[in-house]
Amino acid sequence: MSAPTFETIALVGNPNAGKTTLFNALTKSAAHVGNYAGVTVAVKSGEMFTPHGNKLRVLDLPGCYSLRSTSPDEKIARDALMGELEGTPKPDLAVCVVDASSMERQLNIVLQTIELGVPVVIALNMVDVAEKQGLRLDPAKLSEELNVPVVPIQANAGKGLIDLKQALRHPFPPAAESPWIEGAEDPEAARREMIGRLCELTARRPGEHQQTLSDKLDQVFLHPVFGWVAFVAIMFSVFWAIFSFAKIPMDLINGGIGNLATWIGAKMPEGDLHSLIVDGVIPGVGAVVVFVPQIVLLFLFIGLLESSGYMARAAFLMDGLMAKAGLSGKAFLPLFSSYACAIPGIMATRTIDSAKERLVTIFVAPWMSCSARLPVYFLLIPLLLDGKGGTWKQAAVLFCFYVLGTLSAFVVARVLRGRLGPDEQPNHFMLELPLYRGPQWSYILRHVGDRALAFLKKAGTLILGISILLWALQTFPKTDSEDKGEQLAHSVMGRVGAFIEPVVKPLGFDGRTGTAILTSFAARETFNTTMGVIFHVEETGDEEADRESIRGQISAATWPDGRPLFTPLSVVSLLVFYVFALQCLATSAVVTREAGSWKWAAGQFAFMSVFAYVASLIVYQGGHLLGLH
Repeated sequence: MSAPTFETIALVGNPNAGKTTLFNALTKSAAHVGNYAGVTVAVKSGEMFTPHGNKLRVLDLPGCYSLRSTSPDEKIARDALMGELEGTPKPDLAVCVVDASSMERQLNIVLQTIELGVPVVIALNMVDVAEKQGLRLDPAKLSEELNVPVVPIQANAGKGLIDLKQALRHPFPPAAESPWIEGAEDPEAARREMIGRLCELTARRPGEHQQTLSDKLDQVFLHPVFGWVAFVAIMFSVFWAIFSFAKIPMDLINGGIGNLATWIGAKMPEGDLHSLIVDGVIPGVGAVVVFVPQIVLLFLFIGLLESSGYMARAAFLMDGLMAKAGLSGKAFLPLFSSYACAIPGIMATRTIDSAKERLVTIFVAPWMSCSARLPVYFLLIPLLLDGKGGTWKQAAVLFCFYVLGTLSAFVVARVLRGRLGPDEQPNHFMLELPLYRGPQWSYILRHVGDRALAFLKKAGTLILGISILLWALQTFPKTDSEDKGEQLAHSVMGRVGAFIEPVVKPLGFDGRTGTAILTSFAARETFNTTMGVIFHVEETGDEEADRESIRGQISAATWPDGRPLFTPLSVVSLLVFYVFALQCLATSAVVTREAGSWKWAAGQFAFMSVFAYVASLIVYQGGHLLGLH
């Protein structure tokens, strides 16, 4: 018996029209919602039921401003509508989601969809916002002019969804004709003329010059001077809040991990299994889990900036700065997304029309300090300040390293963009500035929860596995000596560390730190895990020292001649290395797919690794020449 087939509908629309919000409302799904282009970079699929109980497959196509196929996301949307996207059924109906407050800019893709010969239903979203602006909407007239059903909705509040589902019931409306394009020499001009007529008939503004609250706020946030002051202040406040607000939960988690190790250690007899659990698994995984509160706060603030509408203003401000790096404002959004994680940031480059600019953006995206670097930063920055810095000093240092990575990415992008040459066709940056809105807490909290769970899942799988491997490497082969230092030197890990120490010593690191760097090539977070496992061996036996955190243990580490292993200069050198090193196999896999060649990913990995080594070398050796320690 063949599998049942369902009719398929596709959601089409501009970025920020509320398309993904509607997808979530119809399918009860939890796709991420953002206020900028590039969030939906691939086709998402879900299922819904009509009021009559018929099941429909729902496709959420990438948000785009047209179907010209000049960028990857536009091509995906057009191919999906034409039934030419592999593995995706041709939709029987397209639901064009239109922001009612911006019809002038959003009807273009509606007309293009009708011209493809696909049956269309218009979901006129955000009618509440349009009415607050004083717009007098006439959905019936719009339906009459285009000869397609038009349903007013408010997707984020679930209003109008029943009416929309009624419009989606069988039989679907037939494909409408597109008389505005017939015989037109310039299709774009014909559409503009049609859109002007539609807006005049169906969306009249009583006060053309009336300023909304968003207009007044934009006078500050988009001001050539005050806009940048606000941008820097907002970003610095985010970093400060991450350090300040996360301290209490981090202390609680740290204490819980210590108590857990003590409790389990007291219950288990001495032996290899005791050592594996108490010396390997708990400190290894705990060294990463303790940073969950700070990562949760980072994603919470990113969600607030997206949901409020400020993120699009930040992209607008950055357009001019991006041009100095040979990129357009379209590259800002993928690069900013890379601060959270390079993988979605690299996938978001599909919104960039120029293939050369897209490759350059993919190449430099991992230099935006992602959340995987945060555990390393959070471990080393307090060590750098030797416990004397308040949260604002830690935030300032963290901000500086973010700036270092960003500026370096811009310089490399400028050089690389010049070598690739100009585009064959000019590239235009178009960005929808959404109205300022209150945060959509349900979506923000769901997104933050998903990211935290993904991080914990990583700690529970990859990092747990590496912790066990590291424990075995530092435990075997065994010696008869009771001295833990001799045992470590005799183990596989000790030998590996001794082997690579000549390579990393010019950077200010010993073999143990070099081993931690080596193991973190798969994922940066495992640096903390390795350091936790390695330095736990050197417990002094003193009760007070045993309660110290991993940071206290590594700060007390020394070279064989008694010199401190971690000086301010060596810590800066280590931080600089992690600012520039790629060290993420998952990112390399995505780069291979998006760039269409493993050579591009291999070149990126090699370049970033060599760049990180040279930068760290310059910092450490240059600092020594200047008399720093």
